[in-house]
This record gives sequence, structure tokens and C-alpha cells, in this order.
Amino acid sequence: MIIGLTGRNAAGKTEIAQYLINRGFVYYSLADEIREEAKRRGVEVSRDVLIELGNGLRAKFGPGVLAERMLPRLGHDRNYVVDSIRNPYEVEALRRRRDFVLMAVEAGQAVRFDRSRLRAREGAAFRLDQFVLEEQRELSSDDPAAQQLLATHEMAGIVVNNDGSLEELHKTLDDLLPALMSNFDRPDWDEYFLSIARVVASRSNCMKRKVAAIIVRDRRVISTGYNGTPRGARNCNEGGCPRCNSMAESGTSLEDCLCCHGEENAITQAAYHGISLKGSTLYTTFAPCLLCTKMIINSGVAEVVYNQDYPLNERALALLQECGVTLRKHSV
Repeated sequence: MIIGLTGRNAAGKTEIAQYLINRGFVYYSLADEIREEAKRRGVEVSRDVLIELGNGLRAKFGPGVLAERMLPRLGHDRNYVVDSIRNPYEVEALRRRRDFVLMAVEAGQAVRFDRSRLRAREGAAFRLDQFVLEEQRELSSDDPAAQQLLATHEMAGIVVNNDGSLEELHKTLDDLLPALMSNFDRPDWDEYFLSIARVVASRSNCMKRKVAAIIVRDRRVISTGYNGTPRGARNCNEGGCPRCNSMAESGTSLEDCLCCHGEENAITQAAYHGISLKGSTLYTTFAPCLLCTKMIINSGVAEVVYNQDYPLNERALALLQECGVTLRKHSV
């Protein structure tokens, strides 16, 4: 899962991040994206510089750019804490992940000022009036590219008050974390098997298109296949298929194509190993052609789930339905 942190300066986001790191979370900060930009430009880092650079990046590349740059790094096999979320568009970007939750951290102004002075970070204010003035610039703005802490705070699913001691904060988090951890992103069975099919497709040696199918029974994969030349022949990408290597137009020179389709290979691999397909489900990255459709029907496959439509496959899909094979399109 991903826990995002937002809040005013010195509210306690760093302490919460450290608490989560100690429990196996991987840490990222949107502010680090800005620090990297400062390093590339060779400018000295200060609070004002970070604000200016962050606003500039949002203005140039879109208000959610810092989160969008980070999202590809957040896999589905780890837990993450993302600090320094300061703009509603950053929240929207992170909400593309269903396992994202935004936590807002609150603390009184005097408490935060004392903490800020004690930690003495880059460019920290040493007078209360200066601290208050700097904070005002971060709270709201008519510019969508600027920091908007108040609007971001309103989007939080959880609010944590941190006026007390570190021990009190940890106790609050101890109580919160079990419920939070139940909010993780788990794909449904269709997403799961189609994702496996896409990985299988990456092994395809076809020059024209990478396609794969997997066959499942009792929610267990019993056969896989990707498109490419037959066993023992040169791979398509090594010159084995004259049609694909000539980059023939779609629907032409089919008599010269030596590549087997992903569904075809999944079915024949099951036959090769003596595995019955009766009552199984076939997941394929593209809807099957007419030839593969006839093999699917006669092999006993009971259901076909496909991701994308295949050109000129209306007759194939109609035949599947006529012969009682359940057909579903599932986009992932």
C-alpha cells in the first residue's frame, strides 16, 4: 500500500515516515524530486528555492508532475510512504493506485515553530513572525501549480494530531496501522491472469505483434503459449517467418506466415504434455482468430477472456457464442 503524508511545516511528517520505515515501508519524498532538480541546476538548496523550483516544475509539466514522476517507482510488492504532498493534483495522481491513502498531520503553530527551530533545516525561520509569513505562502493559491496545503489537507482520508510527545504519536499510529494495512491493492482473478498473459507475451519472437494466452483450471495455470515459429524452426525475429520479416500489410500474405498464434501454442502445449483442457478458461491478450477459435471449441475450453479485439474477428466471436463457450472482454 501507499501512505501519503501532507501537513504544515514541522507538523511531524518526518517522524511518521520514520515510524513506517522502521516497519518495512520504503520511503519517497516529492521534495526529493525538487532537490534533484536543484542539484542539476547547481543551485544551493533552501526552503525558498525548493518552493520556487517545485512551483516551476508544476507550471511547466503540470501540477501533478512530482507524483507522476514517482509513480512508476512504486511497485505492487512493497509498502511505501510518500512524504511532502502539497498539491491536490499530486493526490489525484497518486489515487490512480487503489491502495493509496492520504494522511494529514496536524500540530499547533507554537509547537511546530519550536520543532522547526530545534531541527534547524535549510533556511528555517528563527522568528515566529517569519515562520508564520513563510507558512502563509504554502497554504493556498489561485495558481494550480503552487503549493496548496489547505486544499490538499481537505483530501485526506485520515487526520493525525501531533501536539503531544513522540510516544503519544507512536501510540496513535500503533492503533491506526492495522486498519490501514488492510487497504492493499489486490488484483481480481481476471486482472491477475491477464497480467500473467502479458508477461508470457514478452517471450514472443514474432516480429509483427507479441500475443500470448494462458489456460487456467481451478484458478491454476495449466498451460501457456506465445506466438512464434514452430518448435525446431528458426525464430521469427531471426528470419524464420517470411511474412513477418517482410512486414506485410495486415490481412495479406497469410499463406506465407509460419508463426503459430498464442492460443494455438497454449492448446498444443497442453496436448504435448497430456493435459486435458475440458472445462478450463483461456485468457488471451488478443481475441482469438477463427482458426484458434475452432481449436478452443474442440479442445473443451469452457470460457475465453480476452483483453483487446483482434481485427476481423466478428465471425470467430460469434462462433464461440454459438458453440456455448462463455466469452468476456476484460480491459486492464
